[in-house]
Amino acid sequence: MEDTDKKGNGEYMGEIKGGLRPSMKLVVMGIVAKKPKSIEVVVSCKPHREEDEEDGESESEGDVGLQLKVTFTDKAVQRNARLDGKWGRAENTLSFFPFAPGEPFKMEIVCEHQQFRILVDGQPLCGFSHRLPQLASLTALRVFGDVHLTKVA
Repeated sequence: MEDTDKKGNGEYMGEIKGGLRPSMKLVVMGIVAKKPKSIEVVVSCKPHREEDEEDGESESEGDVGLQLKVTFTDKAVQRNARLDGKWGRAENTLSFFPFAPGEPFKMEIVCEHQQFRILVDGQPLCGFSHRLPQLASLTALRVFGDVHLTKVA
């Protein structure tokens, strides 16, 4: 069953019209679940369906320009990217962990020329240098995990 309701569920899949470009900002607002394990935010290219299924996947996923994985057990926010089906080296450095169970948050992902800048509740959390040269090919935003989304823009 496909759920197209953007509010009130733990999963959002949306299109970034015209693709990502510097000075654009993605906003994810929600309330963390009471007993959260993880929340994931993925900025990616459109998945393309493969006709010949040599690699065993019927739908090969597109490149991922930014994967933000918030894990509550480790109090970590891991950043990574996937190019040509291969994940790169994950980055974990954080100055603080801004998410709390049952609490609302506002995450802003600001696309700059060199990097993504991630802010939570107005505070700079971390950056992630672009690994994918064609920013405009990043046209999909997906948010899922232990979160009740209130706004995605």
